[in-house]
Amino acid sequence: MPFIKGGKESIRIEIKNLSFSYNSSQKVLDDISLNLIEGEFVSILGCNGAGKTTLFKSMLGFLTPQKGSILLDEKPLSSYKPKEIAQKIAYIPQLSYSTFDYTVFNTVLMGTTCQISTLSTPKKREEEAVNSILANLGISHLANKKINEISGGERQLALIARALAQKAKILILDEITANLDYGNQIKVLSMISKLTEQGYTILFSTHNPEGALIYADRILLLDSGKISFSDTPEKLAATDLLSSLYKTDLYIEKLSIGNKSRYICIPR
Repeated sequence: MPFIKGGKESIRIEIKNLSFSYNSSQKVLDDISLNLIEGEFVSILGCNGAGKTTLFKSMLGFLTPQKGSILLDEKPLSSYKPKEIAQKIAYIPQLSYSTFDYTVFNTVLMGTTCQISTLSTPKKREEEAVNSILANLGISHLANKKINEISGGERQLALIARALAQKAKILILDEITANLDYGNQIKVLSMISKLTEQGYTILFSTHNPEGALIYADRILLLDSGKISFSDTPEKLAATDLLSSLYKTDLYIEKLSIGNKSRYICIPR
């Protein structure tokens, strides 16, 4: 059964029995089924080589699965042109330096190109949209700075801004906090979490269980190409599945802070 947030179900992506292998000897994805709901923050945890990046590439249309199907807004993913997928799904990679050292403004402006006709260039309307996005993310002061000259946390916020400029309401985030200090991790995750209140669907992979436990509505455990768990942080806390996944004796503790509950993951 799909996870339902707020009692209302609106499935954006539906994956059924998806399998993929780069060669015949081993499946990287093995019979995966998954629904992503509008306004949901889903976090994927898995060891290196578990299949997270392959799953993302399949969802973006970069790879064709040998088995199974992917529906995007109830239509086969294969029926969409690449530009049409970009209008619905935005991908944000791990922190990296840009080959071209554009300003933050121009980097974000590039996100608007999937919304305009081929060979056209962004006009005043797109530029105004970029200014609005930068303001909403609190990074207007970075507009004229070069993308490779700002801090890691600022660069990730700029890449999130570029994704928002695509007007895509599904965001796939591939370990985007991996190289950030703790303060910037919290800043980026807090900003992403707030986007779900605007109807964005977030799929976020991480090697940090605490970030998933604090911010996600639902956590997926991906182990050797299979989903071994798909439920709330509270349900995960009642199991030993994280210890099994990481082959480390871990303990998940519940903390009550005011009227909120939070979970932390620590070694025993």
